[in-house]
Amino acid sequence: MSEKSEFGFGAATGVGSMPGGDARETARTVTGSFDDFPHLPELPARGPGADMIGRTAGMLVDLYARVEPSGWRIGDRPGRDTRRARSWLGEDLDALEENTQGYEGPLKVQAVGPWTLAAALELRNGEAVLSDPGACRDLTGSLAEGLRTHLDEVRRRVPGAQVVLQLDEPSLIAVLRGHVKSASGYRTHRAVDRQLVESTLRDVVGVHAGGPVVVHSCAPDVPFELLRRSGVAGISFDLSLLTERDDDAIGEAVEGGTRLLAGVVPGTDGPLSDPAGSVMGVRTLWRRLGLHPGLLAEAVTVTPSCGLAGASPEYARRALAHCVRAARSLADNPE
Repeated sequence: MSEKSEFGFGAATGVGSMPGGDARETARTVTGSFDDFPHLPELPARGPGADMIGRTAGMLVDLYARVEPSGWRIGDRPGRDTRRARSWLGEDLDALEENTQGYEGPLKVQAVGPWTLAAALELRNGEAVLSDPGACRDLTGSLAEGLRTHLDEVRRRVPGAQVVLQLDEPSLIAVLRGHVKSASGYRTHRAVDRQLVESTLRDVVGVHAGGPVVVHSCAPDVPFELLRRSGVAGISFDLSLLTERDDDAIGEAVEGGTRLLAGVVPGTDGPLSDPAGSVMGVRTLWRRLGLHPGLLAEAVTVTPSCGLAGASPEYARRALAHCVRAARSLADNPE
């Protein structure tokens, strides 16, 4: 077992999604790969309700969504799609519980964050929830209640776990910049004020009282400073998308105790470099920032660059194992 940080993060973990549709086999793969920081796998290949939006929509309280040709849309009552989403999640939790008997340590679960959910879910008129501030507030409240219930269920099933909540926010930058398209596709929704984005995130982060929350975004220009102000304990990102413009914000995050979940292993099939080569970019960043090498193992968790749903099962297994070896290389040879 590798040493944990004060927040209870392990040295390596997955982002969330995995290929295939066998929950038990996938749970065995994930828990077998990450003995000190497993995560609850997501299997979107099973269809609607197993995808990230449908899965989180199924967690909502007093709000229900159904699948339309254009995507997930808010409805009046729970229907087949809501039941299917909850069934898939229950199956995944069963598989996780079976494979974490006696486990003690950090365990990561994922849900879509409030802004990506507001950009993806449609109102009854077909426009995104994002277009209606009142609907956004209702959605945030429903999501918060649903996450409380979900986190309680995970703690009940894996009582020895310190649960880490990951909020997936791939659309966060588009929301901040006004790049989310309308239903017609001919215009975009107005940019949301940064203070409102931050306060909404803070409200959802606060649901996990006493537990660490991570925000994951594999888009360019991750708003590190905004996320830190919202109270997250960690930020998950694709290392290859960083530029030197991000240096100051990352340096401040590390010095402020924020965990970096650095995506360094490709999420789709391809050749893998040696483990030391995979984390070379992390070491280069550290030198550029002038940070002490001894901080590396305390500050960085190694992950794939994004979810592995688009990979082959064989590559996904190799990628997870490679993350563990790369993290070990970082710890053993920080300079």
